[in-house]
Amino acid sequence: MMFIPANFVSAVAQVLDLVLNIIFWLVAIRALVSWVNPDPGNAIVRFLERATEPFLRPIRIRLPLNLRFGVDISPLIMCLSIMFLRAFLVKSLFDLAWWMRLRQ
Repeated sequence: MMFIPANFVSAVAQVLDLVLNIIFWLVAIRALVSWVNPDPGNAIVRFLERATEPFLRPIRIRLPLNLRFGVDISPLIMCLSIMFLRAFLVKSLFDLAWWMRLRQ
């Protein structure tokens, strides 16, 4: 019966990977769009801001003043954090599910 918890852990890993992937692309697209001086009234721009600001604002608040170059590096930090979480946490969850299946 160890396959049920193993499948649960695997499903959590898949959902987490998908959510992190979506957030990554939303942040990346927002960063790219910001380079072209977008219309703040555009619905897509407003959606990107509303979807990513809860993730980017805490990073901006914690950035020391000497790391603020006049360029917002919070999207870069967020994307690197997501890459780390996908490589470490999601992979660890998949490995845990695999290990649980082996113990059956």
